[in-house]
Amino acid sequence: MNVSLKHLFISPGHNYYGRHGKGAMDYPIEEVERISCVAGRGIKGDRFFDYKPDYKGQITLFDWAVYERVRDEVVKGELDPKAFRRNVVLAGVDLNGLIDKRFTLGGLELTGSCECSPCYWMDQACAPGTHEFLKGYGGLRARIVKGGELVMGDCELEILAEVEPRSDDA
Repeated sequence: MNVSLKHLFISPGHNYYGRHGKGAMDYPIEEVERISCVAGRGIKGDRFFDYKPDYKGQITLFDWAVYERVRDEVVKGELDPKAFRRNVVLAGVDLNGLIDKRFTLGGLELTGSCECSPCYWMDQACAPGTHEFLKGYGGLRARIVKGGELVMGDCELEILAEVEPRSDDA
């Protein structure tokens, strides 16, 4: 199927992850035209690159349609797509349908690990109510099986196979 990569983001640090009770940080999130993905390691220049061996969230994806719903129904105004802190914002596929699937995306090969569950920080990053609104639609965490460059624009996504769910992906 054809999908559209609307935005690609990297950030060198964690603004919210692991920050419970400590307050948010202010690392920039940079929009880029392409990202360099390394199998088993993550995205070069991103905060989760080499985070830990075989990490389930080496790359994160977010649905453009969900972004639009949050913008229109929760924020009811301007909302920068980088607020969600996901690496890839794309249109044309149900991300929950990629959990426990091996698939290609623009030349990469990925396995969908689990939902990128929203946290309470979403209410600060976007608007009050975003955390609750996103439950079940927070995006997708995935592992990079075959690396390469992902470039903004249209590309193909093909589901290759089912993969066994892993206990560490819950």
